[in-house]
Amino acid sequence: MSDENKKNQKQEETQDTEQVALEQEENKQEQQENPSPEEEIRKLQSENEELKDKYLRLFAEFDNFKKRTIREKMDMMKNAAQDTMSELLPILDDFDRAKKNAEQEGSKEAFSEGVALVYHKLYATLKRLGLEPMETDGERFDPELHDAITEIPAPSEDKKGFIIDTIEKGYKLNGKIIRHAKVVVGK
Repeated sequence: MSDENKKNQKQEETQDTEQVALEQEENKQEQQENPSPEEEIRKLQSENEELKDKYLRLFAEFDNFKKRTIREKMDMMKNAAQDTMSELLPILDDFDRAKKNAEQEGSKEAFSEGVALVYHKLYATLKRLGLEPMETDGERFDPELHDAITEIPAPSEDKKGFIIDTIEKGYKLNGKIIRHAKVVVGK
């Protein structure tokens, strides 16, 4: 064989090898483009699971947002009247002092029946709106609930650390303290 024939034969073999490699590459691409039905089903199931997971997470997040928004709105509505109630507290204190003064023996002040009706109606209305006076006389002093104005010697040993007198009532609005009670504590 001549050198030229050998050269041509090598070129043909190289071309054949390249063509086989190209055909194999095309087959791989076709397989990737047209995967087997089992592979396609697995892929679709995987995508389906991912989408379900994303949907459930998004739904849970939205549900939590709704609940949080409703809770915040309810809290805001409950405490919206707090400023108004706080402004009314000195008026309630004046009513209490007038009633207490009128009820003392030998008092010249009178607490008429009409004023008493207004007093009870006002307290009932405010109670219905969530305002509650704090009971303090005879209770143990609690700095979370009470402001100690002063300490006086306790009349007996068992009254030490207890509230002897209430100077100014404390109030809660829907369970939240809006004014601490001002008290005198036995020491």
